[in-house]
Amino acid sequence: MLEAQHSARVSTPRHAAWLRRSVLGGMLAIAGASAPVATVFAADNSTADAIAQYREMLADGNPAELIEMRGEELWKTPRGPNNVSLAQCDLGLGPGVLKDAYAQLPRYFPDSKRVLDGESRIVECMVNLQGFKRADVIRQPFSREGQDPTDLESLTAYVAGQSRGSLIRVPQSHKEEKEAYARGQKIFYYRAGPYDFSCASCHGADDKRIRLQDLPNLTKPAAARQAFATWPGYRVSQGALRTIQWRMYDCFRQQRMPELNYGSQASIDLITFLGVMANGGKMDAPGLKR
Repeated sequence: MLEAQHSARVSTPRHAAWLRRSVLGGMLAIAGASAPVATVFAADNSTADAIAQYREMLADGNPAELIEMRGEELWKTPRGPNNVSLAQCDLGLGPGVLKDAYAQLPRYFPDSKRVLDGESRIVECMVNLQGFKRADVIRQPFSREGQDPTDLESLTAYVAGQSRGSLIRVPQSHKEEKEAYARGQKIFYYRAGPYDFSCASCHGADDKRIRLQDLPNLTKPAAARQAFATWPGYRVSQGALRTIQWRMYDCFRQQRMPELNYGSQASIDLITFLGVMANGGKMDAPGLKR
């Protein structure tokens, strides 16, 4: 019995896709079969409340848990040209220490001589410990529609999950960390592109929204904490786990700005700024997104 359960849990990507279709299909079936109920629901609740209830319905069955499991297997399995695991990867609190580590990233790493976020540090460990080529590791960091999660998405989900409930404490003690924050703040407010947008155009004031989604005012600590704490997150509308590097990339894309390279200095600086704004919150990742 235990072996059968274990076997079912290991087939995470296809299981996740099946679960996604089952959950969404069931919800659509219920909505279609009960139009009066749906009408009352829409009348009595704001869109934000409806989305919150939707998330609550799936909270005990977040498909990201399956991706976390895949990430744990990847973390502990010897891989790469050096045939070693990531067990000795130092995420800032010492080799192999995962608890609380993601909640304290980005941070300065003396061996790299730069500030790194969680995803960029995982890449470095895969290169320096396991012997992978960086170009190969980051060739496709994000899964496309209908694809299984990438290794980087799975590993990030696992690492982030080890900080669930941990206090967000993105450090600002090193000169490089302070400079990363300052650059990230400047990027956040920098207006450019064909629409003359900045990050602050959508996330710099209260009561803004896009389509059905309320947009958090990331200049306020409470909103920044809630947003930062839930990345990476499983995005139900896309049927995929998305990381904070993806969030930075997609925001630039929507602004019609030049696309951010994965792990670029600009992306790390922005994440540093948002992380410092979120200090004092508690990690709740992988989260559940619309």
